[in-house]
Amino acid sequence: MVNLKTKLYQMFILGLEGGEYKNALKQGLGGVIFFSKDIHSKEQFKELINDIKSQSLISPFLSIDQEGGRVERTENIHFGKKYLSAKFAFEKGEEFLSEQTRQIAQELKSYGINLNFAPCIDVNTNPDNPIIGERAFSSEPDDVIKAEKVVSAIYKNNGIIPCVKHYPGHGDANTDSHLTLPKIDLTLEQMEQIHIKPFKYAIKNGAQMVMAAHLHCTCFEKEPIPTSLSKNALNYLRHALGFDGVIISDDMIMKGVADFGQVEACVMGIKAGLNMFIYRNSDKDTINIIESIYDLVKKDNELQEKIEKSYNKIIELKYQI
Repeated sequence: MVNLKTKLYQMFILGLEGGEYKNALKQGLGGVIFFSKDIHSKEQFKELINDIKSQSLISPFLSIDQEGGRVERTENIHFGKKYLSAKFAFEKGEEFLSEQTRQIAQELKSYGINLNFAPCIDVNTNPDNPIIGERAFSSEPDDVIKAEKVVSAIYKNNGIIPCVKHYPGHGDANTDSHLTLPKIDLTLEQMEQIHIKPFKYAIKNGAQMVMAAHLHCTCFEKEPIPTSLSKNALNYLRHALGFDGVIISDDMIMKGVADFGQVEACVMGIKAGLNMFIYRNSDKDTINIIESIYDLVKKDNELQEKIEKSYNKIIELKYQI
């Protein structure tokens, strides 16, 4: 019988910095995320992953952001080889995009990675966008839809879960959510025609995980509440778009969400319908956030029910790896 604390720990993916992930794995931590600084050689990385697996109470998500171009975490062990970013890979044609994605998938699989936070299916409509730019396949939704279908299928065929991001679309932002909470002031109809459209089709194509962005979308919330913590935005994803998989937050230490208070933000997120959270560190402060949530959860039936549902979705997805 899996206890409530283990089910709560399953809802978190933590980075290695701080080192507390080792104890958290024994408590049932849901997964870990790797960054360039964690990866020094192929042998070291494989060994690290095997070590993490052996310490885990429940098989973990072994995750990475490997988009190509500016977001490429294995760059230290490529010895000069660089993958192209989404925009340039897509511009070279479907065959090139397929071949590059196959190479990325096979590389990640060879280390033991089972979850990639890619593809990025934002539609880059704002040329001054400081965070997306060439990470997007295109500024045209139909091109993004075409590319997502190709990329996601290749990851799945190679035993890696693709996570489409950043719902409901980061492409019109003019600020960086690492530094502040960007405001997207478009009507729901405008969002549906452009930015939400690739997510709609990704879900039709069988998307299993969606990353929610730290964006204030006025079509969902009048107050400056990030999409990642917005009941309206996440209900729309579940009910209007029919998504039944795992909804995960973007990194919770980003300024776009951190100002809400760490424990308070997580509780808001759970109540809104988030199933998982990412933290880039695993220091004592991060573990204290999880433990503080647990203290609240013990006497809150609504939170307990939400955690139960999230745990079931997470385990169901892990069975598919």
